[in-house]
Amino acid sequence: MDILNKEVLLEDTAFLVSETDEKGIIRFANDEFCRYAGYTIEALVGKPHNIVRHEDMPRAAFKDLWDTVKSGNIWRGFVKNKTKQGKFYWVFATVYPFMSCDGTKGYISCRRKVSEKEAEKYTALYTEMKAQKE
Repeated sequence: MDILNKEVLLEDTAFLVSETDEKGIIRFANDEFCRYAGYTIEALVGKPHNIVRHEDMPRAAFKDLWDTVKSGNIWRGFVKNKTKQGKFYWVFATVYPFMSCDGTKGYISCRRKVSEKEAEKYTALYTEMKAQKE
């Protein structure tokens, strides 16, 4: 079996949460995020969030995400992530910028399962985007 192309389907009630600093370094991840990504919390904290970025994701999608949250706005979008084992899973993410009490900037991302139809739509869109010069 080719695990590099094996999809992991989220449970219907899955709710993945992570928090990063303003540079995208993970400060927190909930148990579900760790379980689906295939990492322990200890392995994630202090690492760049792009540790779970799947190579099928176009750069333009993440440029839009960063441009949006750095301007103080909430970003929403479909993301294909990869697991430590090389599998992949789709999520609908909402990323919230925030300022903590000590003045530290950060981002909280909350994710849910996508439908099969949404995964198909965004697989096609991202394939097309990647085919164009990034």
